[in-house]
Amino acid sequence: MRAVLGKINGLILANQVLAATSAIFTWAVAQELLPNNPCRGVARNPTMSRERVLSDTEVPMFWRAFCDAGLSGVALQVLLLTGQRPGEVANMRWEHLADGWWTMPGATDTKNGWPGTKNGATHRVWLPQQVRQMLAELGDDVSGLVLGQVPTLAPTMRLICRQLKTERATPHDLRRTHGSTITSLGFGRDSMNRIQNHREGGIADVYDRHEYAEENKRVMEAVAARLLALAQGTAADSNVVPLPLHRST
Repeated sequence: MRAVLGKINGLILANQVLAATSAIFTWAVAQELLPNNPCRGVARNPTMSRERVLSDTEVPMFWRAFCDAGLSGVALQVLLLTGQRPGEVANMRWEHLADGWWTMPGATDTKNGWPGTKNGATHRVWLPQQVRQMLAELGDDVSGLVLGQVPTLAPTMRLICRQLKTERATPHDLRRTHGSTITSLGFGRDSMNRIQNHREGGIADVYDRHEYAEENKRVMEAVAARLLALAQGTAADSNVVPLPLHRST
């Protein structure tokens, strides 16, 4: 296992391979197919938790780049304006959208390819007006996917970072930027956790699912307005030139 992991270029990727392989061997041991798990005792690579968020001056730079990145760019714009997980945005489906709300089933649906939410909890998030406008201009896809067969978003982000000659940023950093904007506008960590589907646990999660609907609307609209103001150069503390909402077709 150490020899295999030593050939992997990337500390986090090596850790992920170790975890996945260990899970397979743990199952094999439980089925009495193997006497032991060869991953036991193999240490994970030490990594630092990422804290990357886009600065106010970076938002218009990345937004401009998203405008020229096709469907992947639209997906990254939606990710930034909604703060949801990259895999959820890429797999957004029309049947999950109704009356301005995006309801993500917690369970995986193998029939239509919906991956389910990370924590297995159904999640309902309000789509800001700007996002609804962007999605309304997209053509229907026979697969039911809002963004069609959009490729993985990470390579697009890597390419954009190289083009901009800026510090590495990932799709998840856009989600983190959205969450940071929630707290910077004074809405608090509870609002951020609720909107980004960070499960806190407890029976209250079930009863509170719709209680905060109006508050969530206010938060989502305010955050999107702030990020778009930065992107378009209309924020009070911004001196950048205006940019289009998204790439014209």
